Amino acid sequence: MAYSTYALRNEMSFLRNSFYSDNKFGIPLVKKDDISCDKISLISFSDIKRCDNEINKEKGVHFFIDDWRMEGVYNNSDKSLERLSQYKFLLTPDYSLYADMPQALQVYNVFKNRWCGAFWQSRGLTVIPTISWSTEESFSFCFDGVEKKSIVAISTLGCKKAKDGFLKGYNEMLQRLSPKKIICLGSLIDGMSGDVVSIDYITSRRVNRNGR
Repeated sequence: MAYSTYALRNEMSFLRNSFYSDNKFGIPLVKKDDISCDKISLISFSDIKRCDNEINKEKGVHFFIDDWRMEGVYNNSDKSLERLSQYKFLLTPDYSLYADMPQALQVYNVFKNRWCGAFWQSRGLTVIPTISWSTEESFSFCFDGVEKKSIVAISTLGCKKAKDGFLKGYNEMLQRLSPKKIICLGSLIDGMSGDVVSIDYITSRRVNRNGR
C-alpha cells in the first residue's frame, strides 16, 4: 500500500517511533550534547518570541513551567521549531511527575520529554535533557533515554519541603547517569553533590559549585 507524504507524516506523528530507544518503554534516547557551562543563562519558554533580541538568543530555553503551556511543543512539534531554533540550546520539557499520578501517565510524560529532545536534535538543535522523578517507583523509567556522562538539567523549585525525597532521586540520578555537569534552576539544597551550576530562577544569575 502506497502512502502519501501527508499520510506518512501523520502515521509517524501518531506512532512516535521515529527515534532510537534503548529501553523497554520505547522512550527515545537524547544523545549527549556538549555546551560551555561558564556563562549559562536561561529564558522560559513562556517568554520566547518569534524575533528575539541578540542577548536572549545567547540563552538556553527552559520548560520549568505549567504543563499546559508547553503541550504544543509535543503535539505540534514543527510549529514552535522556528522560534526555538533562535536560541543557544534547549532543555527538554519538564512534564510533571506527581507521586499520586498513575505510573502509565508518568512514563508517558518521560516519553514526551525525551521525544521532544530527540526531535530537536534531529533538526540540528543542541539539547540538554531535563531529569525529574517522583517516588522510588519512578526510578525504573525516569532516567531512561539519557546517555551516561551527559550534561543534564534539574530544578529545585518547590522541592525544599520534600528534601528527603528529592535527595533520594537526585542521588539515584548521580549513580545511574554519572552526569558530566548538572544545570540546576533554583537554589541548591543541602546534601547535593556533583558538579552543579545553579541558576537563579528570577535573575538567571550563575553560581557555580563543584561538589560539596
